[in-house]
Amino acid sequence: MDQKGVLADRIAVVTGGNRGIGAAIATSLAQAGARVNIGARSVVDSEEAQISSHSLDVGSSDSVSAFIAWVERTSGSPDILVNAAGITAHHLVEGHDEVLWQNVIDINLNGPFRMIRAVLPSMKAAERGVIVNIASTAARTAVADHPAYCASKSGLVGLTRAVALEGAPHGITCVAVSPSWVETDMLRASAATMAAASGRTTADEIAAMAAANPQNRFVQPGEVAELVTFICSRKVPGLTMEDIQISGGAFW
Repeated sequence: MDQKGVLADRIAVVTGGNRGIGAAIATSLAQAGARVNIGARSVVDSEEAQISSHSLDVGSSDSVSAFIAWVERTSGSPDILVNAAGITAHHLVEGHDEVLWQNVIDINLNGPFRMIRAVLPSMKAAERGVIVNIASTAARTAVADHPAYCASKSGLVGLTRAVALEGAPHGITCVAVSPSWVETDMLRASAATMAAASGRTTADEIAAMAAANPQNRFVQPGEVAELVTFICSRKVPGLTMEDIQISGGAFW
């Protein structure tokens, strides 16, 4: 899909935009003409002239406020927010470390809440805006050893729906995009953790994860990025309050 120029003069914010899905989304939005501001704990210079990075910890309200102030000072008020920062943890509920649980919920659910709360006033004033939350197929299904992740992504879909209703009278849309396993560093780290527990190799775990998808492959970051860029183009302005699955037919 040729989306060049569809986001000309738009100002976008992408959390977790230095790696994986977030990086693919940031690049796609920039190539579509948006001025992209990446927020991440580690700042990495981009080869794309349309992309700038600044330090951001979505777990801190002060950091979120400082980041949005930087965006407004250097680029202008954001028209687009993509919440792509996320983490996971392998653990059963029984014996789950509470600090670990709180950290996953804070980054995956409270972080998007803080970001959305920070941009809504300017979006409402401008009477336009697009918010995309990167959720997961885990929001609708589950596996036993990812309870915090599943809970956080289910909550994120609920937050998406509430924000969509709040934003609707002000020209603001909010959509969740829920991929299955995406071929990223997070997937490889998860495979390594599973391999350590099972006694198999990481390569064997990765192959089994891919084989569990009916398409016998992983979703690629670029697929998620293409969909997000289309959503941000507002070619279908009635597209809001949805949880769009990119699953390849898989349940997880």
